[in-house]
Amino acid sequence: MPMLKQPSTKYSPFPQVDLPERQWPSQTIDAPPRWLSTDLRDGNQSIIDPMDAVKKNRFFDLLVEIGVKEIEVGFPSAGATEFDFISGLVKSGRIPDDVLVQVLTQSREELIRTSFESLTGANAAIVHLYNAVSPAWREIVFGMTRDQVREIAIAGAKVMRDEAGKRPDTDWHFQYSPETFSTAEIDFSLEVCSSVMDVLAPTPDHPIIFNLPATVEAATPNIYADQIEYFARNIPNRESVVISLHTHNDRGTGVAAAELGLMAGADRVEGCLFGNGERTGNCCLVTMALNMYTQGVDPQLDFSDIDRVIETVEYCNQLPVHERHPYGGELVYTAFSGSHQDAIKKGFAAHETQNDQRWRVPYLPIDPADLGRNYEAVIRVNSQSGKGGFAWVLEQDQGLKLPKKMQAHFSPFVQDMADRLGRELNADDIWQTFRAAYHVQTHPKHFQLVDYEENRAADGTRLFAGTIAVEGQEQTVSGRGNGLISSVLTTLEESFGLELEIVDYTEHALGSGRDARAAAYLECRTPDGRTIWGVGIDEDVATASVRAVLSAANSAI
Repeated sequence: MPMLKQPSTKYSPFPQVDLPERQWPSQTIDAPPRWLSTDLRDGNQSIIDPMDAVKKNRFFDLLVEIGVKEIEVGFPSAGATEFDFISGLVKSGRIPDDVLVQVLTQSREELIRTSFESLTGANAAIVHLYNAVSPAWREIVFGMTRDQVREIAIAGAKVMRDEAGKRPDTDWHFQYSPETFSTAEIDFSLEVCSSVMDVLAPTPDHPIIFNLPATVEAATPNIYADQIEYFARNIPNRESVVISLHTHNDRGTGVAAAELGLMAGADRVEGCLFGNGERTGNCCLVTMALNMYTQGVDPQLDFSDIDRVIETVEYCNQLPVHERHPYGGELVYTAFSGSHQDAIKKGFAAHETQNDQRWRVPYLPIDPADLGRNYEAVIRVNSQSGKGGFAWVLEQDQGLKLPKKMQAHFSPFVQDMADRLGRELNADDIWQTFRAAYHVQTHPKHFQLVDYEENRAADGTRLFAGTIAVEGQEQTVSGRGNGLISSVLTTLEESFGLELEIVDYTEHALGSGRDARAAAYLECRTPDGRTIWGVGIDEDVATASVRAVLSAANSAI
């Protein structure tokens, strides 16, 4: 069935929130929120094959290692597997003193009791109670009135209070979610939450957590921010409340909604690493934390080895992290476009010479090294790439800093290779193409240096005397010139009838220290006007220049 040409007959725009003089648009995020990972609960229930105990334990250890201080570890009333994992985690002593574990339960007495039992022996824990409050759930799913739905929340809160009272050795924290908050009447969400507060009697020293989920993302992120600010303005005893966000990604803006929700006054963010979760997923904690990092705010989560985090998440979830996923994807620090590559290359060069640590590299909002990535993968080469791309790869892989004009000369060789192979070129592809194009460290070739001596004549000129193999046959040759390079050119002309004119010459060190080598680049012109480039690499800079002349000679013939 085709899409409706007039969708307004089927769908209605989400209503605006009556919030005069809203404050959140002028706010900034200058401190991290409290983070809660729900990978082991919301994330786990959304994957095809739920995690077993081994994977859950591995994931828990990863979350602790990167610095997550609040972790929703499961739904203990869902079955023996969940209950045993949670109970075993508590009894194992593996929960650090500064980490709070959280369990989720529906507002049903027997399920709440089971949840408390699973946490027996915990030093501290959060019990998270929820029930749906929006009209669609009240009317379609439950067939209940507002009063009946509110009573479900009150009854559950009373059971929580009583079960906690039976276990005074644990520092209990309470969380309540008016599930489907994003599509509920905001005054009703406030009414239900206020009733729960009346039962649990939070204080500023021991606040209640109100989690306000975008269970289904039904509007633009600014609407969610309005909802959060309205709730924060109107909930009683705000100083005794922690406002938590749990956004979903149905409209593709789960992270944006959470960011605006923080600006609107929230204190805490729930989500999953790389956004795993029901349907289109939850708020991605990696993206949100690193968004803060790029704004100069320490998120207090450690992603300095992001590839190892990805490896663990992919193993536990059996879901790939997309190549284009912000910050973590394999290709997010990769440029194929020629103009992009050139800008990035110049940015790195400028960064190396500046006197401070400020990051100002075009197209890269974050330094890949901060996440444990190396620079070699930043620029990759295919048929869309320009000269900046392969020049960067050669510099990173071989240390060669090609002159600008030589980059332009080499570009057609790379383009031809990319077109012929029909795939991305790796560093070795480019290096082998370069060697073949300029006869560098290749065998056989027409002119091959065997050995040579350079002497200064009485008139100040230089004398080149050496052995050159021509098509494998060694010949003793010599020539005189104003310098070493000119004496080699004279040798080529007098011995082999090959005439070349020097246009430009550059050289640089390859590496540093006693083992450093030299690279020499020679631009020449033939009598018929062709431009020829030669490249020489050697431990000795003089020998590198001789090899560069012979490289040009091999190209000329």
